[in-house]
Amino acid sequence: MGDCARTGRDTVMGKEMNTNNQGYTRVFRERLASYHPATSARQWFYVPYDQLSLEFAHFDTLAPSEIGLVFCESSARGNARPYHKQKLGTLLASQRQFAIEQAERGVAVRYLIGHESYAHQLQRVCEELGPLKVMRPAEKILFEELRALFDSGQLIEISHSGWLTTADDFHRATKGKKTWRMDAFYRLVRRKYGVLLDTSGKPVGGKWSYDHENREPWKDGPTPPKRPVFEHDEVTGEVERLVNECFANHPGQLDLATIPVTVAQVNTYWRWVLDECMALFGPYEDAMSHKHSQLFHTRTSALINLHRIVPRKALADVLALEIPLNSKEGFVRQLIGWREYMHHVFDATDGLTHFPPHHVTAESRNYLGAHLALPDAYWGQPSGFFCLDHVVGEVLSDGHSHHINRLMVLANWGTLLGIEPEQLNHWFWVAFDDAYEWVVSPNVFGMGTYALGDLMVTKPYVSGSAYVNKMSDYCVQCAFNPKTNCPMTQLYWHFLAAHEERFRGNQRMSLVMGGLRKRSVEKRQTDAQVYQKVTQALAEGRKMLPAEFK
Repeated sequence: MGDCARTGRDTVMGKEMNTNNQGYTRVFRERLASYHPATSARQWFYVPYDQLSLEFAHFDTLAPSEIGLVFCESSARGNARPYHKQKLGTLLASQRQFAIEQAERGVAVRYLIGHESYAHQLQRVCEELGPLKVMRPAEKILFEELRALFDSGQLIEISHSGWLTTADDFHRATKGKKTWRMDAFYRLVRRKYGVLLDTSGKPVGGKWSYDHENREPWKDGPTPPKRPVFEHDEVTGEVERLVNECFANHPGQLDLATIPVTVAQVNTYWRWVLDECMALFGPYEDAMSHKHSQLFHTRTSALINLHRIVPRKALADVLALEIPLNSKEGFVRQLIGWREYMHHVFDATDGLTHFPPHHVTAESRNYLGAHLALPDAYWGQPSGFFCLDHVVGEVLSDGHSHHINRLMVLANWGTLLGIEPEQLNHWFWVAFDDAYEWVVSPNVFGMGTYALGDLMVTKPYVSGSAYVNKMSDYCVQCAFNPKTNCPMTQLYWHFLAAHEERFRGNQRMSLVMGGLRKRSVEKRQTDAQVYQKVTQALAEGRKMLPAEFK
């Protein structure tokens, strides 16, 4: 990520800058240069792009006059994958605004922009300033790039206080277990940190999870709140020009009007979330609608993953709300349950590359042997299935769609079709504004596609059209009828039949596998024919019509 004028020169903000770059950095450079803090007697830190906050433990005892921060942009990273424009814009604008905010406080800031890697740019600064302290980046791809600097002592790792739980918490929850379960981890950390517990140490309300109360479909129910709109300054305007011109071939559209990037905007947005979204977040957590993509979801994941909203603050603020318990617990479970669990799974497996001995089959990261190439329907080519086409359209346009759309539409279609998990993982990684390696890969491989077997979850998250019809208003917009001719249901039965031997002993699937055993030979043959017809049409980029499935 960074400038696109390939001059072969790197830039240190506050020093001489090539004039060819000024269309994307001039205002930002001048704003930073307007602050002149002394650079001596500072403790210097490198701030990775996912740590845009000073609300970390190692800053508690330091005054702004004692802190020096180094930031880095690299166009090599921005071009490493075709990241969605909205993701690039959100990240770059947030990082630049954070750098300015710290300079305003009296923090010394060195901001690097170049075409070389992060490691090359940081090495030169380390030679000038000496070793830089840094919390370990969450993404393995960045950590591996910087590993040589860590090994040489030019980067000094310090503890990461942004996470709400520890590796030891995860180890205690999984020790001696053949499979890892979020529920066991969630209960352990709730108990350890006293989250939503009564005076006797039991869960408030008597239950650990209110998931069953959070499955209401939204059928023109309560009116969802309207997202705030923000006016952005010239610094953010430069980022918009940078992304639109230098990453023009990347997917999606860049519209930062609804994205908070300054600390004031983030605080305004978070207050809106607490006041307008949280009370009804729970009941409609799993609902999907073509009329309102966000419903009562907070859309804070990108901000939390960048630490513009610090997880500890998010947790404390939600716990302090007077809202229904099912909404409060639902958000808590997402934050200290799933989010932290995915982080620990990623770290414990070294980025899903090393697995426990009893799960050696997971090393292939393709437990079900899926091999279909990612169809163009995931890049916007109409498939004829409204749920898939609509959700893909949301993502490609906006860089976002909430978690049930991701799991039960995008990943569900991918699993039923047998899309190769690595290709689906790549798509999720580049298509979403909140997508970072540590959270995307465990979700896609471990949960969305069941590519790690039962390491993380008890069964595949797959369904036929009945679930989509129940939880959304998508089916009424579709040319296919969910009760008569929607191919998704037959793809579901074909999926179960194709993996019948694998699932035979799975107690969580005993009911559906019993239904499969009762399915006639003729229906099974039809299921297989439908699968062949759908996968062939998708491979050809052809929109399917109901007449083909009579």
